[in-house]
Amino acid sequence: MDKNRSDPSARGIRIEGLTKRYGHGDTAVDALKGVNMVVAPGEVVGLVGPSGSGKSTLLKCLGAIIEPTSGRMVLGQDVIYDNGWKISDLRALRRDKIGFVFQAPYLIPFLDVTDNVALLPMLAGVPNAEARQRAMALLTALDVQHRAKAMPSQLSGGEQQRVAIARGLVNRPPVILADEPTAPLDSERALAVIRILNQMAKQFDTAIIVVTHDEKIIPTFKRIYHIRDGVTHEEAGEGRGTN
Repeated sequence: MDKNRSDPSARGIRIEGLTKRYGHGDTAVDALKGVNMVVAPGEVVGLVGPSGSGKSTLLKCLGAIIEPTSGRMVLGQDVIYDNGWKISDLRALRRDKIGFVFQAPYLIPFLDVTDNVALLPMLAGVPNAEARQRAMALLTALDVQHRAKAMPSQLSGGEQQRVAIARGLVNRPPVILADEPTAPLDSERALAVIRILNQMAKQFDTAIIVVTHDEKIIPTFKRIYHIRDGVTHEEAGEGRGTN
């Protein structure tokens, strides 16, 4: 067994009996019905399932965007939820400990590419020069360094998404939640993104969940969680890698 997965001090992502109910009484909908999941530090896992299966709800709970109904969540070294929030400043948690990569880029329109990526570490107290250095390293890895001074409106859709991925990685968070991060990318760049996520996971002991329908990248995962009707089922992936 992987050392990190057996070491209780290296928690990564751990979800136990997580539920989420919307509404009350006869109109209540159970989006999550007791989700269990473990992602070790340094590991990238896939989360797949049909529309309406609970994927987005699960990511929003993990990202402290919506409150679960019951269960337990551990992110990194922090128990963030145990039948109630255990972290007082959820905004700081999201800023400092969780990297988000969404299908839509959500870039800040009045900042150039470098500042869009460097902003989060700056807000976390990283000196400006170091923050911009981190940003440029990631932009180079994602092959958009030549657009470093461009404004978001000047980028193609694929370029915007690669900048958004750099922004999600730049704070080196212990947890990254990626929602369809490769959807707008061609095969070569999609596999490059997964390669970068795997490198990030290993280098910084980051636990990463990738929600995807992208058939190009599913074979790269060593472990996959299928979610159906609000319940997760783990299975071994093909784990062919990205080389």
